[in-house]
Amino acid sequence: MNAPRRFEVDVPMMRRRKGGPLEPPLSENDRWHHMQRAQRTTVIRYGVRDAARRAGIPTGSHITVTLHYAPGDNRRRDEDNLVPTLKAACDALARGRNRQWIGLELVPDDTPKYMKKHMPVIHPGKGERRLWLEIEVRP
Repeated sequence: MNAPRRFEVDVPMMRRRKGGPLEPPLSENDRWHHMQRAQRTTVIRYGVRDAARRAGIPTGSHITVTLHYAPGDNRRRDEDNLVPTLKAACDALARGRNRQWIGLELVPDDTPKYMKKHMPVIHPGKGERRLWLEIEVRP
């Protein structure tokens, strides 16, 4: 049996206010207007889709996805607040039922049959802010 292959793909981050730091585009704590939320979701979907294409990730029978966030400081954060960003990123990797959305089609759908989504992981500590997906592809 072939071993799964691992890939890393950057997820785009955005500024919440002018001159502010880069942060994950969506959070459970956000209260965006529905159009602003839709715009941020689109940024994630297209950014992840294009980054995954550049990484040359092959299609597979099943993928496992984990969202990682290095905030660049030691403040307390809840992992579950990053779930909306994870969902939008996973939507970019699967075709799904929406034929108008041009996803990457690594798997047919983002249901548990084809994709496992782990809870996001936060890496505290000083350094550069970064948001990325770890994708494990099984042939």
